[in-house]
Amino acid sequence: QVQLVESGGGSVQSGGSLRVSCAASGFAYRQYCMGWFRQAPGKEREGVAAIDQDGSTRYADSVKGRFTISLDNAKNTLYLQMNSLKFEDTAMYYCAARIGWLCDFRAIFNYWGQGTQVTVSS
Repeated sequence: QVQLVESGGGSVQSGGSLRVSCAASGFAYRQYCMGWFRQAPGKEREGVAAIDQDGSTRYADSVKGRFTISLDNAKNTLYLQMNSLKFEDTAMYYCAARIGWLCDFRAIFNYWGQGTQVTVSS
């Protein structure tokens, strides 16, 4: 059974940094995509960053140059390093995973974590 558990959220001032983590268990596939999504109150969920089994990454335009997604296969942990945080980055951040070669925010992700809150004060 696949489980994704996020941690590391919190409150930070604008311009600050934060790293969120996602511990994955029961997930062992050759082709996969793991990603971070976020949802702010009153807004639709949006893709933030994704990484596939080859280490190829993709980012939403709004976070390019500020956020970095990485995957530690030895620890089965996905990370999102967030720098130069802005007020508009405030949201619940979700870790997600999907099986298969397609690694795109519009793809259907099979597994989701419970989310971790990131709050940026201006």
